[in-house]
Amino acid sequence: MKKIPVILLAAGQSQRMGGADKLMQKIDGVPLLRRMAQIAEPVGPVIVALPPAPHPRYEVLKGLDVLAEPIPNASEGMNASLRGALTRVPQKADAVMVLLSDLPELTSDDLLAVSQSMISHPHNLIWRGATNDGKPGHPVIFHHSLFPQLSELSGDSGAQAVVRNNIDRLHLQILPNQNALMDLDTPEEWAKWQAKRAK
Repeated sequence: MKKIPVILLAAGQSQRMGGADKLMQKIDGVPLLRRMAQIAEPVGPVIVALPPAPHPRYEVLKGLDVLAEPIPNASEGMNASLRGALTRVPQKADAVMVLLSDLPELTSDDLLAVSQSMISHPHNLIWRGATNDGKPGHPVIFHHSLFPQLSELSGDSGAQAVVRNNIDRLHLQILPNQNALMDLDTPEEWAKWQAKRAK
């Protein structure tokens, strides 16, 4: 299977974590951000959108074969990160995978399943992970013909406008359980998830 670049969006603030950084929360001793980067590596080269340095998130990526891309205007929202990281994606790339950095139940197998769906559904322009009950989630792969649309996005809505504009060319790849959507935004959610996982 041909590898494609992965944009890992990790420049946002953890505004509901009471001062903590959710991307630094540890799972099996590994910070979530590092774990997500490791999960993405089998898909292809990983570009991580980060807040401007210095920032602790750079430290947890040390030793990984990833490209850290500082986003000076990260406060604008998610699309500043997407635009900034997209400048690092080779124009000859067939597609790009966009991945949130706060989905702790996603696995490399999940990402590879979505990548594989590009081959099994070659006439689509967007390939997207979904929950086991069919709700759209992450990751999302965009065909290279959509790069210009992605580069024009602004604000914090993500690439939803591009998805809506191409809904007839969208393939949903069902992933196990709620892997494609389950995120943890508060200390209470983290504590509950860690306790459940420890059983």
